[in-house]
Amino acid sequence: MNTARPKLFLNLYWHMHQPDYRDLATNKYVLPWTYLHAIKDYSDMAYHLEVNPKARVSFNFVPILLEQLDDYAQQFKQNTIRDPLLALLAKENLTDISNEECHLIVQSCFKSHHEKMLSPFPHYQRLLHMYQLVEPMMTNDQFHYLSAQYKADLLVWYHLAWCGESLRRTNTVVQELMTKGVLFTYEERLQLYDVIAETISGLIPRYKALMQSGQIEISTTPYYHPILPLLLDFKSTLDAMPDAPLPESNGYAGGQSRSIAHITAAKKAHEHYFGAMPRGMWPAEGAVSHAALSLMAEYDFDWAATGQGVLANSLLKSQLSADDKHDYLYQPYRVTNGKNDILCFFRDDQLSDKIGFEYAKMHSHDAVNDFVQTLAQIQSNNHSSIPKIVSVILDGENAWEYFPYNGFYFLSELYTALSNHPDIVMTTFSDIVDMYQASNALDEGLSAKVLPQIAAGSWVYGTFSTWIGSKDKNLAWDLLCAAKKTYDKVLARNALNKQQLEAVERQLAICEGSDWFWWFGDYNSSDSVSSFDQLYRRNLINLYTLLGEPIPDALYHKISAGGGNADNAGTMRRGQE
Repeated sequence: MNTARPKLFLNLYWHMHQPDYRDLATNKYVLPWTYLHAIKDYSDMAYHLEVNPKARVSFNFVPILLEQLDDYAQQFKQNTIRDPLLALLAKENLTDISNEECHLIVQSCFKSHHEKMLSPFPHYQRLLHMYQLVEPMMTNDQFHYLSAQYKADLLVWYHLAWCGESLRRTNTVVQELMTKGVLFTYEERLQLYDVIAETISGLIPRYKALMQSGQIEISTTPYYHPILPLLLDFKSTLDAMPDAPLPESNGYAGGQSRSIAHITAAKKAHEHYFGAMPRGMWPAEGAVSHAALSLMAEYDFDWAATGQGVLANSLLKSQLSADDKHDYLYQPYRVTNGKNDILCFFRDDQLSDKIGFEYAKMHSHDAVNDFVQTLAQIQSNNHSSIPKIVSVILDGENAWEYFPYNGFYFLSELYTALSNHPDIVMTTFSDIVDMYQASNALDEGLSAKVLPQIAAGSWVYGTFSTWIGSKDKNLAWDLLCAAKKTYDKVLARNALNKQQLEAVERQLAICEGSDWFWWFGDYNSSDSVSSFDQLYRRNLINLYTLLGEPIPDALYHKISAGGGNADNAGTMRRGQE
């Protein structure tokens, strides 16, 4: 064995994001995904690090997610729940609830990954079978055969199924309810509600404590998760998709100032929640262009990260070799506009997608062995004195419902194996930046190569195809562009007061998020497309209403129908086709 071979540095990077699920006109939550992922995934992901203190990783928290977590914590504090599903869990009398509330319960409470989140629990499974028996007997969608007790048990089981594995193993209330299984009382529902309140309210402090101890780094994303390169220039799409049809609008008016607003708001929010400025940025969807990276550098970010496909395309655009990923992938690159520099890291698509899509189907021990052996192979192939830096980047919330036990055994074994491996160093992006900027860096041969050209793209396929370039997605952009022109016209009149200005700017920012465009398209399920389609149009309608302008008729017609069957319900996509 070559003892002089440098160790391998691993950046394991979990991206946490939910779009704003509130309807700002009513201030109610339209979809429950923020609080459900909070009790399942954000809670579990903190727990795994708390019990594995030698493990070091990075997290990305999108500001609009942090804002919603904080909002839920305030709702619990003030006892004013604005999420209808959560409110029903704590509602004393379920006998006289409205048909609409009944619909909400039965339509929501069977929406989880059946194999891993419903079928393991016989009592929950029986509730589904009972519903399937009585559904054909319903007339005019009346819920005559579903008693208040049925609804109570269904609400409890849905929330128990969404509880993270760490809660199931450490919380006596959750354990006792799962053991009891049936005929839950109002008092027991309140006990579960209190567990949810305590878990969500403790999340941001837990991550802050992990950050302050140096175990994790936390980065940010432009506030409402917009795709900066597309706000800046629609034509950046053509870098990786030269034949893609673009929206009818030439571009997004004022995209530069809107991008800056999202970036500066993100920095301010990050400091508010974590007590420190972020050094790194995961641009929404890993979407970069030279202009977008330069903007991040200009606003004092030390590093950014994106996908492997972007690097390969950028090397080709720069007339450099992209033949062997072992030669080009495992290192950071410097991107500069001549005045501001930023260090850019690129994800290993194969390793990242194995966690996202493959390892859930394997025994955790075999999956961890495969992951570690792949890293060991990369390290043993290194014949230079400069360490390889591997960036594994993926969604930190949506993969786990496809794993047995919410990924508990996989993550536990993974962190243990990595943190004890003699040749692998679990690190963070800022640690690598500091290593490359140290006074002896050049003596150590550490000098980040300049990447002269950036081929604009995202972590999905190295293109923007998930967000632009098809009929439905382009229509969504044209609707947004039209709304932005109306916004600019109204603002030019100077007729809005400070409060009105803040409300319209916030509503516009929500509409600029990437998630709406992600869901439009025939490869996603009709149900998911429908709920996001409605919420996007509702947000645009709210914007026109706040501006006091007529609402275009197009906003009353659906943009996309969906109908596909994407991997993992469409919540995640692979880095390569």
